[in-house]
Amino acid sequence: MTTPAFTPFSPAPAGPDAAAPCVLCAEPGGLLLLQRPLWRVVRVTDTPAYPAFYRVIWNAHVGEFSELPRAQRQQCMEVVCAVEQVLRRALCPTKINLASLGNVVPHLHWHVIARFEGDAHFPQPIWATAQREAAPVLPLTLPELDALLLEALKTLD
Repeated sequence: MTTPAFTPFSPAPAGPDAAAPCVLCAEPGGLLLLQRPLWRVVRVTDTPAYPAFYRVIWNAHVGEFSELPRAQRQQCMEVVCAVEQVLRRALCPTKINLASLGNVVPHLHWHVIARFEGDAHFPQPIWATAQREAAPVLPLTLPELDALLLEALKTLD
């Protein structure tokens, strides 16, 4: 399978607090797979125990999901759903975790994480204390998984 063509990152306007700029306004937030005018999807690369960890990031600096107009909320969740569906079909995980916390980075983004019964933290959240040491084994390579995601996302605007 060929390596997906990644889209260059275009930073959003700076966050409302110039003294503490928003990291998701200034940086992609992971390995950028696709950026559209309103949203982008990245693969999180700083959690090696969870290689199938993606973020759907709203490009505009918004703190809460409810701040989006109805049509944008629907669009955001369509993207989250598309990522989840690809992970479910491609990896057959035990569970998909969806989270929109924003406690550390108050910029609207959704975590979409494929979880497996034997992963380091299962059944706890990935941010909890590890339950065991575990090396993830995926049934396909990350570039192959990224390509499947791009194929599913290319029809969404």
